[in-house]
Amino acid sequence: MPIFFRSAPVRQPLVFDSIGNNWLQDPTRRPKGYPLFHYLQTESGQGEIWIQGKSYILNPGEGVLISPFLGHFYKNLGSDWRTCFATFTGTVEDSISKMIGGRPFIFTDSSQGERIAGLIGSAVLQYENPPTDEKTLSMCCYNLLLEFVEGGYTHDLEKEELYKRYVEPVMKEIESNYSQELTVEVLSRLVYITPQYLARLFERFLGCSTYEYLTSFRINKAKGLLITDPHLKIQDIARLTGFSSVSHFITMFKRIAGVTPLQFRKLN
Repeated sequence: MPIFFRSAPVRQPLVFDSIGNNWLQDPTRRPKGYPLFHYLQTESGQGEIWIQGKSYILNPGEGVLISPFLGHFYKNLGSDWRTCFATFTGTVEDSISKMIGGRPFIFTDSSQGERIAGLIGSAVLQYENPPTDEKTLSMCCYNLLLEFVEGGYTHDLEKEELYKRYVEPVMKEIESNYSQELTVEVLSRLVYITPQYLARLFERFLGCSTYEYLTSFRINKAKGLLITDPHLKIQDIARLTGFSSVSHFITMFKRIAGVTPLQFRKLN
């Protein structure tokens, strides 16, 4: 019954915060929901889940993706309910809702479940045989989330020339130099295209603009500093993560995280 939790800082667009399969599922009650997008799928046996006051049955191969902070409760029907599951985070975590069309929850059928179980199984094997490849796991996470996109972009990013030529180098530049005075204009010049075209490519492949990706990446780095160094001042964290002013940092942090930096630190 393997289960793995993310232990490294968030550096990739989409990553698994936790993942597991062949899990003997216990009854779980979350009246205030889970803080991340959460997928649960029946491997064997049968489960029942309540969402927004309605009951649904999860037969083998069937699953459900649940949005953050959406209250739910699930339990086994019978003595042995085994599941696979995954929770999602990443530097573009806020774009997941846009990817899935803002739907609060999405059920999957057994044909989708077969593909999803395969992706989860591949990721679990990587965690079981370290060192893990962060980029490969991020691609696996992305491909899993594509199962919930209605009429959206569903191609393999590694085979897309535009992604490899323009988007990936900019992502690497942000990862290496997010603490510097990066702007969308500077990043677009790096790959010799206009800021507008770069923004369209980010929207196409990642579901967010270049600016949104840069800001989300910086906020995720700030979250890490708030937790790992409780004595570091807010103004120092703003500077270390590339924000030009403390007020701008606090405003963007609250917009993305839903709380101020100090509130986030107290909660964690």
